[in-house]
Amino acid sequence: MTGYVMFRKDRLGRRGGGVILYIKESIQAYEIKLEKEAECEEAVWCNIVTGNSTLTVGLVYRVQT
Repeated sequence: MTGYVMFRKDRLGRRGGGVILYIKESIQAYEIKLEKEAECEEAVWCNIVTGNSTLTVGLVYRVQT
């Protein structure tokens, strides 16, 4: 998408799935990698910087059980 930065995490080993997060290009953001990322395969995390503050945003897909 034009004007946005994409953060994505594809599902591995299976068809379909995964998550994607778009942040406007005018907003300073960077992806964070978690140590226990394997426990939550379909998740993407990023920090959004605004002035003196940092906001952590997470997008997680949870399969219904």
